[in-house]
Amino acid sequence: MNSNFLSQLVRLLDSFSEWTGRTISWLTLLMVIVTFVIVVMRYMFNMGNIAIQESIVYMHSFVFLLGAAYTLKHDGHVRVDIFYRPLGERGKAWVNIAGILLLLFPVAGFIGYISWEYVATSWELREGSQESGGLDIRYILKSALIAMPVLICLQGISELCRCILVLSGQGHLLEEDVTEHTV
Repeated sequence: MNSNFLSQLVRLLDSFSEWTGRTISWLTLLMVIVTFVIVVMRYMFNMGNIAIQESIVYMHSFVFLLGAAYTLKHDGHVRVDIFYRPLGERGKAWVNIAGILLLLFPVAGFIGYISWEYVATSWELREGSQESGGLDIRYILKSALIAMPVLICLQGISELCRCILVLSGQGHLLEEDVTEHTV
């Protein structure tokens, strides 16, 4: 495969993961603000609102599910570094390829597969909250169960391409190194 194509694909997929991660990250600030509003409403005005309270759960779920690819892009996932850390860049590339092909893609595919009917049924029913006065868009929340493995696989493709570039001597594992050497 053409290394120029792989480099462009890595940049495109990395940019997409970066954009989704940064966009979703704004929900963390919104969660803090909404939590503050709930506390003020409850303790100063003796009022409550189920929909606003549920929105925090929705935002929290979106941050974790839709931000997973961003975390993968920034190598923020859990890794046992006993063997990985001392390896050179080529060794790390081989370990990453094995992890992507044997763990990441199968697990993401499994999550997508087992979630599909669950999410489809939710959309079919236009499932809403179980609470009176709650959000009637639970089907949108459940859709993140399908979006997450798709986003993870897209970033996994980027990581796989990056490793192929490293093994061919035309790239580096760190994104910053790739942009420095291709400019």
